[in-house]
This record gives sequence, structure tokens and C-alpha cells, in this order.
Amino acid sequence: MRIQLSDHFEYKRILRFVAPSIFMMIFTSIYSVVDGLFVSNFVGKTSFAAINLMMPLFIILGALGFMLGTGGNAVVSHELGKGDPARANRIFSFLVYTTIVIGVAVTLLGEVFLKQTAILLGAEGAMLESCILYGRIILIGNTFFMLQNIFQAFFITGEKPKLGLLFTVLAGVTNMILDALFVGLLGFGLAGAAWATITSQFVGGCIPFFYFARKNDSLLRLGKTQFMGRVLVRSSINGSSELMSNIAASIVTILYNEQLIRYAGENGVAAFGVVMYLDFIFVAIFLGYSFGLAPVIGFHFGAADHDELKSLLRKSVILLGIAGIAMATLSLSGARLLSGIFVGYDADLYKMTLHGMIIYSFHFLLCGFNIFASSFFTALGDGLVSAIISFIRSLILQVAAILIMPLLWGLDGIWYAVLVVEVLSLAVAVWFLVKKKDKYHYA
Repeated sequence: MRIQLSDHFEYKRILRFVAPSIFMMIFTSIYSVVDGLFVSNFVGKTSFAAINLMMPLFIILGALGFMLGTGGNAVVSHELGKGDPARANRIFSFLVYTTIVIGVAVTLLGEVFLKQTAILLGAEGAMLESCILYGRIILIGNTFFMLQNIFQAFFITGEKPKLGLLFTVLAGVTNMILDALFVGLLGFGLAGAAWATITSQFVGGCIPFFYFARKNDSLLRLGKTQFMGRVLVRSSINGSSELMSNIAASIVTILYNEQLIRYAGENGVAAFGVVMYLDFIFVAIFLGYSFGLAPVIGFHFGAADHDELKSLLRKSVILLGIAGIAMATLSLSGARLLSGIFVGYDADLYKMTLHGMIIYSFHFLLCGFNIFASSFFTALGDGLVSAIISFIRSLILQVAAILIMPLLWGLDGIWYAVLVVEVLSLAVAVWFLVKKKDKYHYA
């Protein structure tokens, strides 16, 4: 039975509805993980470290599509909730076309300043050459990556989450097969991994475009539109928390890499890369849940169904708590296996990676709540509160922790920093939820 945004969502219906979104986010995260796995084992740790050093830049560029997807998704779902599908489709079309224009412009700028950026990130010598080689190719697929991010949101809003999942799975499988072929079998090295990634991004970004461009049975279809300055501003502001989260995460990753180079050298960057791959996948589950439920929250808020909002928030807290415990347990139990798969060829690097992963695992207990709190306010159309929560968690607290804690505890201080951040961030999120409950009637 097709699940509609207007339905009442009990636990089973929530899980069925958000499952495709969760798997979409996981498969999106797999791109970099698979690249790293093949490059680390078939090309070497210098190229592996180069990917991890450049990844923050690509995340920031692709996050522009994520911003318009999440921010615009709230606007479109509100219009659907108010019973105006024609305007919802005009807004949807405008945001997709705008994403293409922005994607092309950003790609051109990225190509021009790539070498300078790599140097600023700390690359030199052989690592600098690897960064430029990988970056030049990856930037070609940036527009496709942005489109993939925005369509992930709108497949959910269009009540076609399973179809969105299908396209994302196709993209992920494409990446894995081509990595095995280009890097593992044909020996194309770092360039092969990059071409595998942008080919998969083409699958994830362009095929959905053609789906929405023709007649379909979703709630959305690409068509004629017009420039909507207010909608662009509103969507950008509303999605600014998601953009800020990605930018902040990238800045923080850069700081982590700089600190790790200082305290542990190239091995530190490689070890952090492995830990981040685990983080990408597990955090993708929290992001997918928050991302998938956002249209439901936005719809019921637009329809002034306060009882359903209360139910959604209460059930989400319970589900995220269970998921956090499960992920921390899985991370701790699988730390040795994952470390061995990625860097088992180097004993010192393996030991460092395992130690960092064990410490890092405990942050999964809390991060789901903090991610959902920011997304919850985005879905309600309160981009300011969402951005504040995200800004404090993702940038202010992270920067402070990564700069201060290594001074007190050395290399271990770098690994423990994220735990301190999540505890303090939870306090901020709870404060805002209590403060705004009377305005939005979710408690």
C-alpha cells in the first residue's frame, strides 16, 4: 500500500517510509568508502591520504544541492500540504534548474583554484600531485552530484521514496563495479577511482532528471517555471543548516587533518580517513531518517495537525535512541575487522586506526538526536533555529574541541573531541526544543 504524507504514522509506517531515504544516504556515502578501500589497498596510503585530504572540498561543493534539496523540500511540501500542487511543481522545477546553473559555475571555479586549495589543505610533494589528479576528475561530476542530492529529497516529497532508492542503489553499484574494474583489475590507479565516482554520480543525477521531466505518477514533475527570488532565498535560508553542517564538517575535517599531521604525520590522516568512512555510513542512517521524515513533518505542520507532530517527535526520540545504542555496539565490535580491511598492510597504521575507532564509536549514542533536532526545525520552516543548532554543533564546538583538547591529551585529545561536542550539542538542542514547543505545538 502506498504511504501518503497525510497518513497517520505509527512506528511501522515511519520505518517503512524512511527506509528508502536511509538506504539512499548509505549508498551515497559508499562512494567515498569504496574509493578509499580500493585506493588504499591497490595504490597506497599516500594516494589514500590525498583522497581524505581533498574530500572536504567536494563535500562543500556538493552540499549546495543538499541545501536546495532540504530547504526547498520544506517549501514544496508546505505547498502540497496547503493543497496547491501547481505552485509546488513550479517551485520544484525552479530549484532543479537553479541547481544545474550553480553546479556548472562552481565546477569551473573549483577547477581554476584546485591547486591553490590543495596546497592550503597541507598537500605537498607526491600527495599534492595525487590531490590535483583526483580533484580535476572529481570536479567534472560535481553538477551530477548536486542533482543527486536534490533529487534524493524530492523523491520523498513526491511520494516515491522507493524509486529514489532504486536510482541511488544503481549509482552505488555502478561505483563499486567500476572501482573493482578500473582500480583493481585494470590498474588505472587514483584516476580510475575518480572516473568510477563521477560515472556513478551521472547515474544518480541525470536519470532522475529525465524521470521527472516526463509524465510520471509522483506528485512532482519538471516543467515551465519562472525566476522565484523569494523562493530561492527562503529555500537557501531554510536549508542553510544542512549547508552549514556540511561546510562546518568539512572545515572541521580540515582541522582534524592538520592536527593529525602535526601529531601523527601521514599515518594520522590515513587513520582518520578510515574512522570517517565508518562515520559516513552510520551518520548516513541518522541523516536518512531525518531527511526521510522531514516531508511528513512539513506536511502535517502545513496542515496544522499538532497531534501528529507530537507523535512524530516522541516516536523519533525513541527510535533514534535505539539506533544509537545499536550503532555504538556495532562500531565497537567491528573496529578490528574494519581497520584490518583498510590498513591491515601497515601494523603501526592499523594500531592507530583501531585505537581511534574505539574511542570514536561512543559518539553514535548521541549524534542522532542532534542531527534530527536540526532537521526537525528545518521541516517546520524555522531555518534560523536549525542553522543555530547546526552552527554551534558542527563548527563552534568542534573547532574549540579540536584546538584545545590535543593541547591537554595529545593524540587522544583529537579522538575524544567529538564526544565532548555531542554532549554539549545535545544540551543546546534540548534547550531549543523546550523553548519553541509552544510556538509549533509539538509537545
